Parts: sequence; structure tokens; C-alpha cells
Amino acid sequence: LQKILGCRFQFVLFFSPSVASGKAQVQQEPSLQTTEDSGVNISCSHPKKQIEEFNHFYRQIPGRGPEFLALIARGSKVLPDIAGELWVSEDGRSSALWLGWPRRGDAAVYYCAL
Repeated sequence: LQKILGCRFQFVLFFSPSVASGKAQVQQEPSLQTTEDSGVNISCSHPKKQIEEFNHFYRQIPGRGPEFLALIARGSKVLPDIAGELWVSEDGRSSALWLGWPRRGDAAVYYCAL
């Protein structure tokens, strides 16, 4: 992606702030702003998550349907397709999606779900 007149592109990532699944509820920040190539951490809290539940991350780019990004229970997973990494805390009650080099095309609504 080109930089025009020395300006950096800025875009906003939006998140689904609260998604319920059975008894568990997922909480995220409502939005996050970053610039191209500035890494960003999208965190997600799910304090009532059961040990057998998996964390799912999706995104929805404007004008498209939801896109599955990853599924994980614990630990971390590299996501080469989006130049990112997904990790889940040891107790499984929080997770984060790290986008290392976001581009304008990554501007989307990001969902964390159980």
C-alpha cells in the first residue's frame, strides 16, 4: 500500500463489545485505532469461560460476510494469513489477537466468541 504525500493511512478496527454464549459472556473494547504497520493487540475477556470451551476469532470486512480467523483453547498460535498471532491465557479467561503489520484491508469488525 502506498503512502500518499508522506501521510500514513489511519484506520479503525471495531469489535463486538459483548457476545453471550450460554452462561459465558465475552467482553471486548468497542473500537481501536491504529496506523498502517503499527502493531495492535485486540484483547478479549471471558471470565466465566468453561475449560472445555474454545475461543473463536472472526472478522467482518465491510461489504463481506464474517471470516473465520482462528480457534484455540490455550497457548498461542501464529496466523500467517493475517500476519498475526493469537494467544490465550493459562487460565483460559482472556485472549488476544495480535496484528503485527495491519493494512487498510484489515479494517473490520473483529469478533471474539466462545
